[in-house]
Amino acid sequence: MFNFWGSKEQQQGQSHPSSETSPQPPWYSPSLVTGPSSSRSQTSGQVPPHVSPGEAAGIISILKDRSVDELKNLLSDKNAYQQFLYSLDQVAIQNNIREELRKETLHLARENLGKEPQIVELRNQCRIIRTSELATAQEKLNELENQREEILKFYSPGSLLHRLQDAMNKVDEESEELQHKFMEKDIDTAAFVQKYKKLRSKFHQRALTHLAAKTSSSIG
Repeated sequence: MFNFWGSKEQQQGQSHPSSETSPQPPWYSPSLVTGPSSSRSQTSGQVPPHVSPGEAAGIISILKDRSVDELKNLLSDKNAYQQFLYSLDQVAIQNNIREELRKETLHLARENLGKEPQIVELRNQCRIIRTSELATAQEKLNELENQREEILKFYSPGSLLHRLQDAMNKVDEESEELQHKFMEKDIDTAAFVQKYKKLRSKFHQRALTHLAAKTSSSIG
């Protein structure tokens, strides 16, 4: 078997490379066809390092049965080289994968374009919500927060003590008015005693409640 990658035939037959330029596979080295001076760097018989040993072995197994003329033709004729390249299983697999990815990308792009009207509609709905429904909801929330503050203020310890004190003062005033009526003979004794006793009992109940609440508040 001949040494294809560093052979003398290769060095002598490639002194006039083609001027055409076209994309080359990862393992194609232009230095193989640039003349004797540059081909000396390839005499080690190694393929470029980015080609795996398995791929290199597969390519060599295909090339080993080719004649010298066929190998020279591959190195000098880029059309022949391209035909050979695309006949390799590795290249065919990569091309198939690339084609599948291209088709899938186009499919996803078409799906996204098909959803554009729905996206526009949802965007418009969001704008409406922000400008109208959201404003209404915010206003309602502010109203509820104000109500909450009023309720908390109404049932705060200080407010309860203040209202309880007002209730005590009111009962005390009613007691004084009732007493004034009794002094003026505007009410009989039995009615006065019954009402006055009831009012004073209510006053002392509220006074005790006020004292207990005030003491509890001060301790807390």
